[in-house]
Amino acid sequence: MAKIPSFRSLLKQVLHLQESPQRTALAFAIGVFICFSPAYGLHTAMVFFFAWALGLNFLALFAGALLNNPWTVVPILGATYWVGALLLGRSDNPSFDWQDMSFSAIYEQVLPYAMPFFLGGMVLSLLGAALAYPLAYFFVSKYRRAHPLAQTEPLPPSQDVG
Repeated sequence: MAKIPSFRSLLKQVLHLQESPQRTALAFAIGVFICFSPAYGLHTAMVFFFAWALGLNFLALFAGALLNNPWTVVPILGATYWVGALLLGRSDNPSFDWQDMSFSAIYEQVLPYAMPFFLGGMVLSLLGAALAYPLAYFFVSKYRRAHPLAQTEPLPPSQDVG
């Protein structure tokens, strides 16, 4: 059975990617953008899409997107709605009637909160990415200076004649 890599080994892989600290930080920042995105259910697909479309590293993107996980999803959802409601000047508290769980009843109850949720998600996505880029760049650069990769043996001289 294959051994599952530890979080520390995955972090080292992300920090020593064979690309510039700028690209690693960009990938992480886009992952953070995805993390706060209101497109729930599509986050993993968005990571794959951006890795493919922009040629960014999957691990760095996924690390940023994983800030939204089972332990943080409730605070992120709450902050998302709160920011959107604040920006729209709404002060009502969301309520939910658990008696009727039909699709149409759920839709009717959730619809009034869709705009604050979408707006808050977009604002937090942009703020999160804007904060994540300089922080990731700083930490990746600092880590690489403190922990350079071991140098491999030099390549043999070229065999080209003339």
